[in-house]
Amino acid sequence: MTALSRKDLLSLEDYARQRNSFRERVMAHKQHRQVVLGEHLRLLFEDRLTIQYQVQEMLRAERIFEAEGIEEELAAYNPLIPDGDNWKATMMIEYAEVDKRRQALSELVGIEDLIWVQIGNEDRIFAIADEDLERSTEDKTSSVHFLRFPLTGAAIAAANSGADITFGVEHPQYREKLTVAETVRTALCQDLTSGH
Repeated sequence: MTALSRKDLLSLEDYARQRNSFRERVMAHKQHRQVVLGEHLRLLFEDRLTIQYQVQEMLRAERIFEAEGIEEELAAYNPLIPDGDNWKATMMIEYAEVDKRRQALSELVGIEDLIWVQIGNEDRIFAIADEDLERSTEDKTSSVHFLRFPLTGAAIAAANSGADITFGVEHPQYREKLTVAETVRTALCQDLTSGH
């Protein structure tokens, strides 16, 4: 997928006018780009549209309209768009109660390095977490991580030929796996079409 540039973005004024309909479109799009592993772990698979929405929302929130500021936001968010031979996901550890979340984040140290995908009979591929900056300490993990699944040619071929896609997590305190629904499989395979 190609990176976003300034010409792909709406001005603050135009975005204000279109925000509700654009947001509805993005929320509907995200429905088929989520994988929920157990009760507390959600993967949201990013693509050009989800990242455009993030950038537009940041520009709106920070009232950024000068070229330099827009370029900074694009530089921060463009690396989250998949490159055609990988999937990129925002991983969220979700606990409604603050105390339970704090305890879980201390028990789940390293979980971000233990998320995997298996496509058909191909080997499991573990995600690479937080390439931009470290989000964990020895005492606790963050509730948000950014993952990249570096897919092999064989895995991509299997996905494009209809093989099941299963995601899982192998942490001693949190083990789950899920074979995704066909709607999710279809959405994720669209990320693999460019360049293959």
